[in-house]
Amino acid sequence: MVRLAFAVALVLGLALSPPVSAQTEAPSLTREQMATFMATAKIVSTRQAPKGVTRPLRMTLSDGVITHDAVFQAVDEKKAVGRSPMGEAEVNFVDSWRYNVAAYRLAELLDLAEMMPVTIEYRYRGKQGALAWWMDALMDEGERLKKKVQPPDTAAWNDDMYRQRVFMELVFDTDRNVGNVLISPQWRVIMLDFTRAFRLWPTIRAGELHRIDRRLLARLQALSADAITASAKEFLTPGEVSAVMVRRDLIVTHYTERVRQLGEARVLY
Repeated sequence: MVRLAFAVALVLGLALSPPVSAQTEAPSLTREQMATFMATAKIVSTRQAPKGVTRPLRMTLSDGVITHDAVFQAVDEKKAVGRSPMGEAEVNFVDSWRYNVAAYRLAELLDLAEMMPVTIEYRYRGKQGALAWWMDALMDEGERLKKKVQPPDTAAWNDDMYRQRVFMELVFDTDRNVGNVLISPQWRVIMLDFTRAFRLWPTIRAGELHRIDRRLLARLQALSADAITASAKEFLTPGEVSAVMVRRDLIVTHYTERVRQLGEARVLY
């Protein structure tokens, strides 16, 4: 049976053609084991993405037992003034692979790492970049909306989307779109591509935030600048860490006020 699958690289512009070499089904690897595999396995083959402004590479890796694909992204662009996807001017524009690793590290701190591909720092042919585990998916959110496909468990799907929106405001990703959201075979949300996140702006888009997981709210309240720095200091500046903490405070205050106005049952789950 041919399995219909999209992958992490879909949002980065990779074609939906079959892999260069078949992947060996990974035997229930932990996320730590996935990271070790990507860091140590040999590169069997690579191919350039036919699309995508960041020019990512799809890599087939093997350790002699497991063969699996990953996506390497080395974009690292800084401009005094850049352009957002909507064409708006952005001062101190940054588009960097470092934010992919930082987002994954932050997701680990918040116990949201299951919603993202394992992502590590990686060096290939003299270039530093981010390497992300290839994840199969049923479709992206754009296709789901276009085809009007309903999740089998609407409540569980909505809960994942609420978690994603909180995370997007925390890191202030300026390039969120329906192509950056994949749907796993289990109908879980997979968040991708954070190269334009971690802006220095001390604000949140409160209109995006409606409900929040009680456990996520507690983890946000416990989050500290020291913890972020210890986990992601190679990838975030002190100013970027501070901006995350300012937005954390705004998010917590926002939900505290919503609970006061609407009651816990309508806000927390």
